[in-house]
Amino acid sequence: MVRRVVVALLGPVSWSPPGIPPERWRTALAEDVVDLLATLNEVETAVAVTPADRWLADAVVWPGTTVHEVPEPTPNAVLAAVAGYDQAAVVAADAPDVPGLTLGKLLRPLSSRPVAVAPVEGSGPGLLGVAARLPVPQWLPALDLDTTAPAEVRAAAPRPGDVAVTAGWRRLRGPADLGALDPAFEGWDATRALLSGRPG
Repeated sequence: MVRRVVVALLGPVSWSPPGIPPERWRTALAEDVVDLLATLNEVETAVAVTPADRWLADAVVWPGTTVHEVPEPTPNAVLAAVAGYDQAAVVAADAPDVPGLTLGKLLRPLSSRPVAVAPVEGSGPGLLGVAARLPVPQWLPALDLDTTAPAEVRAAAPRPGDVAVTAGWRRLRGPADLGALDPAFEGWDATRALLSGRPG
């Protein structure tokens, strides 16, 4: 049985909607992503934070959820911190309405390829997430979910085909991304409540 883990990286958030304190915004986003992970089947789930952000993990995790403290908020640091698994995925915590199916597609290619990446849809560069067989291939470059493009990861691989590019999704990094939220989508309850002005 292949052991898989999906880790939400509760990294810094550089933008929040007008009138919403950055810490409340960050907490709502993280809460929704953690709640989504809890619905995934056939994987274990965890969160990762730097020691300075341990408060955020404590505010949003479910009882019994593993919290990895990492020296820096990067996928490489998270992949180095998870042990005992065959495959691991690291996903950004500012995609509160991402479908579970999209996260599942990030892990699927690992049966035949060592690494998979999901791009960000919408504004700006970056990744929604990255998945890898463990131990991580030595050729995997330093990754930044906010700036790394799938092409950079493929260029670092011995063969471009070693890196699968899976379905992408939007992250809430600016006003344009906020406008793309679909109220008909299920989930993202904490973010929805905060945006509507209801007490969270």
